[in-house]
Amino acid sequence: MVGYIIKRIVVSVMTLLLIMCITFLLMNAIPGSPFLTEKSTPEMIKLANEKYGLDQPLHIQLFNYIKNYIQGDLGTSLKMQEGTSVSTIIFGQGKFELSIKLGLYALALAVIVGIPLGCIAAYNRGKWIDGLLRVVTTVGVAIPTFVLAGLLLITFAVNLRWLPTLSGSLPTFKSYIMPIISLSSYYTCYVAKLTRTSMLDAINQDYIRTARAKGVKTRTLILKHALRNSLIPVITYLGPVMAGIITGSFVVESTFAIPGLGRYFVQSVLNRDYPVIMATTVVLSALVIFMNLVVDIAYKIVDPRITLTGKED
Repeated sequence: MVGYIIKRIVVSVMTLLLIMCITFLLMNAIPGSPFLTEKSTPEMIKLANEKYGLDQPLHIQLFNYIKNYIQGDLGTSLKMQEGTSVSTIIFGQGKFELSIKLGLYALALAVIVGIPLGCIAAYNRGKWIDGLLRVVTTVGVAIPTFVLAGLLLITFAVNLRWLPTLSGSLPTFKSYIMPIISLSSYYTCYVAKLTRTSMLDAINQDYIRTARAKGVKTRTLILKHALRNSLIPVITYLGPVMAGIITGSFVVESTFAIPGLGRYFVQSVLNRDYPVIMATTVVLSALVIFMNLVVDIAYKIVDPRITLTGKED
């Protein structure tokens, strides 16, 4: 296990370096300049490029990015908050913590609600409750996030006035309700559909039939035997989904005026703020890689027979 984790860390570092190179080349392949405005002149753009080192060859700029990242320096914002450290923009103003908190709550809701719904649908296959849940989950997957967020906002905040209209920095528990539901709806329904499919496959296995023939109780059969094996595809899905929830929260954050990381990530791309683009990409990529490592370890916890080293235990 330890050797596997060390190997994965080395591979993760190499993956991050590759992601940095690809991101750097892609953002520099787009014609134009981050300093190009209606009032800018060629002389002003030239001076700005010299100030931030953008006049240097691309391989020198990339080397400087990597060297500074190793030293913990994420650079300085060029446009969004000119002159402000990117580390301050991402970590020092609560944006990252807010997006992480919102994403974790949404992921927890997707797991807590999605897995039981999938189990109920699978156990009652062919019955009315299975059909109802299949319709609900299909509709939930099909409805875009911005449509659901708008409906919740109009219904519960504007018309009924049960919840706050603008959530801002999510100061109260009520301010979390609509953003979390909007963000987790798709993932909850998808997890339910995935759990149902995996559960049906597990229920039809020979060892389940044998356990049922031996008189094992239905509750034990579902929770201890079938569910444990059917969770492996769900765990595989939940790993990278964590970062997807954070980056995909831009629509939710914009709808409810939440100053999170997803919102600033998109703004940095629109503003061609190179250091912010690089930093947010690296941070989110590191999050995806870390979650994949957690998923691999979770495999071993769910099913001890799985080997992580490629050798038999």
